[in-house]
Amino acid sequence: MRGGSPAGVALHGSGIAAAAFVHVLAGENFPVFGDGGQGAYGGSAPVVMLGEQAVGLLSDLFRKPLFSAAHRIDRRIVRWGGGDPAVVPHRALAISGVDLAAALPQPTLQAGEAAFTVHTVPPFPQEAMLRFGSRPAAAAPVQLAPTADTHAALVEATEAGWLFLIPQGQGAGWLLSVGGDPDALLASAPLVASSVASLSPVVARFETAPRMLQVLVGEDFLALGHHALAFDPICGDGTATAARAAILAAAVVAGIAEGQDADLLLGHYNAMMVAAMRRHLQVSLPFYRSGGGTTWWLAQADAVAEGHAWCTRFLARVGDPRFVLQGNRLIPREKAA
Repeated sequence: MRGGSPAGVALHGSGIAAAAFVHVLAGENFPVFGDGGQGAYGGSAPVVMLGEQAVGLLSDLFRKPLFSAAHRIDRRIVRWGGGDPAVVPHRALAISGVDLAAALPQPTLQAGEAAFTVHTVPPFPQEAMLRFGSRPAAAAPVQLAPTADTHAALVEATEAGWLFLIPQGQGAGWLLSVGGDPDALLASAPLVASSVASLSPVVARFETAPRMLQVLVGEDFLALGHHALAFDPICGDGTATAARAAILAAAVVAGIAEGQDADLLLGHYNAMMVAAMRRHLQVSLPFYRSGGGTTWWLAQADAVAEGHAWCTRFLARVGDPRFVLQGNRLIPREKAA
């Protein structure tokens, strides 16, 4: 596809990023080839909490209201570092992975092949991953106590990790535990424990530490989505980031097809993904530095700080962004209005 060769790109995978990527290019009458994927959501957790910004971005992108069946969250109640609980306004929607997949349009792909491929699921052309810590998590369904605030997500730090309780309506919810199993952490989490009437067995295990592919772009590929770059749920903006990255990736693909410098465009995409990770690590670091003074917390804070330093060094090497995104096109910065 380099240098204005025949338009068209192949898509390998599924997920929010894939759906957004195809949708943007469909609006440009740009063909996307492939055989579909496994649904429109590629995350690991059985429930997702979508912030107001992510909901607005996806609704604007797909030009229709979404997630009408999702449960509304109005606030977070946070007990952190051994302090008293604090109430933080937080408008969000709690939605299952299944309902999220059903809400988003399924990508419509054409039959055919292309010289350039966008990958949103493994296997990627290069699989090596940068991992900024190790924080295995588990998710288990819960029944909420009669006194539980059904429109508040609860976040609580313990000596060995932290818990995230997400109500889903009808007296039910999900408990995400990071650093240990839910029952073990719940024993030292009075805030969350007071809102849980019963805890079911773990149904999903996954990694929550921030991570990204060492190689996100190549001569004939670009990697995109949750499996290529993942955020920590402690303050993650993973869904919105996946959608923004898809818009950027579509602009890169269109720019290459129109004859712009492919190396510069791909380099810009790579730098913007590293910059997104750096911002996420910068926001996450204070939480891990203040969560507790145990070996577990100190190790996580060190890993986040090391990841932030790596991203900073990378961005210093590549210099300032060369392009500005205007609509669905990347414009050289010197030509941008």
